[in-house]
Amino acid sequence: MGLELYLDLLSQPCRSIYIFARTNNIPFEFKHVELFKGPSNSEGDGKISLLKKVPVLKDGDFTLAECTAILLYLSRKYNTPDHWYPSDIKKRAQVDEYLSWHHANIRANAPKTMWIKVLIPLFTGQPQPSEKLQEVMEGLSTSLKQFEERFLQDKAFIIGSEISLADLVAIVELMQPVGVGCDIFEDRPRLMEWRRRVEEAVGKELFFQAHEMILNIKELSNIQIDPQLKEHLAPVLMKMLK
Repeated sequence: MGLELYLDLLSQPCRSIYIFARTNNIPFEFKHVELFKGPSNSEGDGKISLLKKVPVLKDGDFTLAECTAILLYLSRKYNTPDHWYPSDIKKRAQVDEYLSWHHANIRANAPKTMWIKVLIPLFTGQPQPSEKLQEVMEGLSTSLKQFEERFLQDKAFIIGSEISLADLVAIVELMQPVGVGCDIFEDRPRLMEWRRRVEEAVGKELFFQAHEMILNIKELSNIQIDPQLKEHLAPVLMKMLK
């Protein structure tokens, strides 16, 4: 059995793995998982039921979850170019530093824009007050300021002149607000130039292919949500915003 990647490209972590694998010509079988449609619409559903989420990697009889773990596994197994996760101990530490900071900052705010504008109305039938979105955008703005001043500074990429896993994890997260009409790159020229460089580094065609679903997120309102999933997720999403 070859490498299998179970991914839903609406998910930011899944997009980072998809882009990384394609950019580095890693051979894999793409198992498309449509989480919002329920298990009957997912390829190989039984194989990932234990973990109940994506992304998931299966390499023969070996199964691995969690985005960072999968990215590092792929980089090591397929000996990808050093700039992704540098052998230089200080540069590698900078990648690790960003990945640690990312979860409590960018990732803590950016996804909520989609929850407020798309997912909560879809799962509950109730639109969210504009104050909620404003609160989230203020938190995200603080994180973006820190991102530019602490990590990006005047460099081309987060750790220097070449793209790394840190840039990839960051950009897929920041495309989530863009997909729901919150253009966080507007009026941020340094951030916009960084995005352009990331797109060019991975290839614009691949970048927009990976983000096609999130950039057309309004079409999600037309799908049939699995009733059990809807019943389970509605209160969870509401609780996450409190």
